[in-house]
Order: sequence, then C-alpha cells, then structure tokens
Amino acid sequence: MVHLAVALEGAGWHPAAWREPDARPDALFRPRYWGDLVVEAERGLLDFVTIEDSLGPGTDRTDRVRGRLDAVLVASRVAPLTRHIGFLPTAIVTHTEPFHLSKAIATLDYVSQGRAGVRVRITSSPEDAAHFGRREFPVPLPDLVEEAGDWVEVVRRLWDSWEDDAEIRDVATGRFIDRDKLHYIDFTGRFFSVKGPSITPPAPEGQPPVAVLSHVAEVHRLAARSADLVFVTPHDVEEAGALARELDGLLVFGDVVVFLDETEQAARDRKARLDDRAEFTSDALVFTGTPARLADQLLAWRDAGLSGFRLRPGALPHDLTAITRGLVPELQQRGAFRREYEATTLRGLLGLERPANRYAGATR
Repeated sequence: MVHLAVALEGAGWHPAAWREPDARPDALFRPRYWGDLVVEAERGLLDFVTIEDSLGPGTDRTDRVRGRLDAVLVASRVAPLTRHIGFLPTAIVTHTEPFHLSKAIATLDYVSQGRAGVRVRITSSPEDAAHFGRREFPVPLPDLVEEAGDWVEVVRRLWDSWEDDAEIRDVATGRFIDRDKLHYIDFTGRFFSVKGPSITPPAPEGQPPVAVLSHVAEVHRLAARSADLVFVTPHDVEEAGALARELDGLLVFGDVVVFLDETEQAARDRKARLDDRAEFTSDALVFTGTPARLADQLLAWRDAGLSGFRLRPGALPHDLTAITRGLVPELQQRGAFRREYEATTLRGLLGLERPANRYAGATR
C-alpha cells in the first residue's frame, strides 16, 4: 500500500491556474473554497493534505495570484468538515516563535480530533525578514537549519510538558489539574530560551507528526534530527531509490506536480494552454498524462523505496478530482491503495505509534 497526499496551493501550482474555466478565483479567500477541496481529498481516502504558506507575496506580477490566508487557521476552519483525513499546514519557523505554533498545532489536533501535523519551512528572504525587523539577512543556510531544528525541539518538548493524565477535573476537591504532571521544559539554546510548560493540554496524538521538504544535505540532516516524514523531489526511479536509502528511518514522500486528463493528448494540450499564459517551473518532477500512467510511475518509485507521494495539483479543482476519481481507483484496482480509512488519527494513518511522554514520572 502507498501513502497518498495532496499539496494545496491557491488555485493550483501553475501560476495561470486561476484563469482556467473551472477555477474559482473569486473564492480563494473564502472558507467554502478550502472546505470543498479537503472534502474532495477525503472522498479519495487520501492520508492528508498540506496547505502552503509564506511570508511574502512571491511575485510582483499582476497576472499571478497575490495574497494568501494563514495555513494553520485555514486548517482549523475546515478540519471539522471532515472525519478522517489529516492536515499538515505549513509553518514558517524562521520568524515564528515555537511557543505560539506549539499551541496552534495542538489546538488543530483538538479541532480535528487527532489529525494534525505541521510542515516546517525556513526562509532566507531579506524581504521576509523586513516584516519583522529583528535581525539582518541573509543568514547562512546552516544557521537557518540549526534554528529550525531547535524550533522543532522546543515545540516537541512543549507538547510533552503536560502528561496525559495531568487534568483531574475533580469537582469535589476543586482540583482541575495535577500540578506535578506539568513540567518546565527549560530549553536554552543558541536561538531560543523557553521555560514552559505549554498552556495547552496534551494533544490527542501526543506528538502531531512533523514534516520537512528537503532538497539538500543540510535539510536532510534536519529531517533526520527532527521530522517524522520528509518530502523529496526525485526526477527518476534511481534518484527516488537513492533518497529513500539516504533518509532511511523516515517516511519518505516523493513530490510530483500533476496535470492529469483522460488522454495523454488532452493533458498535454491543457498544460500547453496554461504555459502560453504564464511560465511554469518547479523543483519537483512535472507529470503530464493519464492517471493510469501516473500510477505506473508511482508504483515504480514505491518499489524503489519511497513510502508515499505528495501530489501537487497543477490546477484546482481539475487535477485534484483527477487524483481522487482517476488515480485512486487505478491504484485500488492494483491493490496498492486503501478502500477505506483504517485509523482515526494522522499518526495511525501513517503507521506511527504514539510516542511516550518524555517527562512522564519526572518531578517538576
């Protein structure tokens, strides 16, 4: 069985996607738009959705989508519309305090009843830094990666700072919590000094899964240190196998941008029409073709060692529904994808056990 996820980005990953006949550019900043997308993704029994985010507009061009909503808040708004699919919103950790995001993701885990995670992202942009004015940029990549590792460590400690049974709720004695089961995390490092504990009780999952997108060795090391799953961008089966071996011990998902149609020619024609309107480039492999041929490629990469795939729909909703109503049945017919959800939490869907609380049994 393969794991399958989709990466949601505005009107789609192609910059001209908002001009497609079935696009909804007038709805991009409305909850109903995002709700419709995640309900469709759950209809296809996908493991999770990621929601993109950034601290800058990304472009000064007026023929591209400008502006975005906060990914964590979007996930919290639409998660109650679903029952099974997981949510990994993007968090830009370079300028965001870990204490704030730890409680935001824990809150999402409550809202979704155990289906939250977070995709950690760094930024080296001086323009992004100017929004905060706290330090000079650029900063060397190794420093940004080290900071992100400490950020995840603080967040994970905060998630553990309440033991699972810290809440007593004893009306007779008037004790709501057992104070001995709340713990200072006392983290002091190069980038953060955080005492704790969190103000949010332990999330239903204990530790929501952490994901990283990695292209280079420094970020591979961050993933190995800090993440449960890592997104990579191979361009052939040999590279997929090499990345799976290098990142052994993690769930390794291959990213692919997809333009799908019932025939190869229809997919090529639609992609060409989009390209005529705007130049498209990607760090990931761009696949143009039928769901059946995409299934062939994904299964070859699975056999090379990848755990799953995060598909980036070129245009929404077209390529999302092609995934849920075309690719998923194709994989099911080949015995390679679930026919029903088999777990109620994101950790369960990914086959990750609930980790033990690091502070359980310790004195304050």
